[in-house]
Amino acid sequence: MTRRIVLGVLLAAGALSLTVAAMQQPAAQPRVVEADKVKDNLYVLKGGGGNSSVFITATGVVVVDTKNPGWGQPLLDKIKTITNKPVTMIINTHTHGDHVSGNVEFPANIDIVTHENTAANMKEMRPNSSAPPNPNPPNIFKDNGGKGLAKRTFKDRMTIGRGADQIDLLYFGRAHTNGDAMVFFPALRVLHIADAFPGSELPIMDGNNGGTGTGYAETLTKALAFSEKNADILINGHNNNTSTNADLKAYIQFIRGYVGEVQAAKKAG
Repeated sequence: MTRRIVLGVLLAAGALSLTVAAMQQPAAQPRVVEADKVKDNLYVLKGGGGNSSVFITATGVVVVDTKNPGWGQPLLDKIKTITNKPVTMIINTHTHGDHVSGNVEFPANIDIVTHENTAANMKEMRPNSSAPPNPNPPNIFKDNGGKGLAKRTFKDRMTIGRGADQIDLLYFGRAHTNGDAMVFFPALRVLHIADAFPGSELPIMDGNNGGTGTGYAETLTKALAFSEKNADILINGHNNNTSTNADLKAYIQFIRGYVGEVQAAKKAG
């Protein structure tokens, strides 16, 4: 795991450059969403942005994160190949466009739940401080008359449903942003941790949206303490494969070293 993290660090700058270049080129590739079954009635859908969880309950489908602009409908289309139940709820883990932009393509009557800080961030859609500067960043929610914004929020914890359909929304503090919600499926012992733990990728501390370097490891340490007791599988923000508690523990150690080196470099001038 540690070696994969280091490799992710070495490739991060190049990957970002390739991403920016791709965004500047005309869209030519088909928008393909792939689905992997995580466990029982829980799937992770990949492609088009951050990983999306799809949880099929007795009454409908709960979707965690809805990907980049233009990917909401492909996501919905893929869900229809898994179940004929309607999507009843969206949970957004944080404000970044590759996790929330598809909201506007879902029916307007769907419930949308986020952390209270993310709800505020989504109204503004400030650019990610780690991305190339953009003097006129788009705001997909303002452009759509507010469609897709949160309808309900939570502060520290919220429980939705019960029994096999229960979902717990958890907030352990600032990390990637100031509103990093983690989504726990207790009956399955699965935690969707999203971009606070992006897998083997370099951590992004988005200061424009309340992210922090100094508190990042501490927040993940709290998440790990919960996960080690309650979860066996972690759904990370972007990797193709799910993660384990051991992976998260190694990532925390990496972040401590990474932040320490940055702080030492700043102090040395």
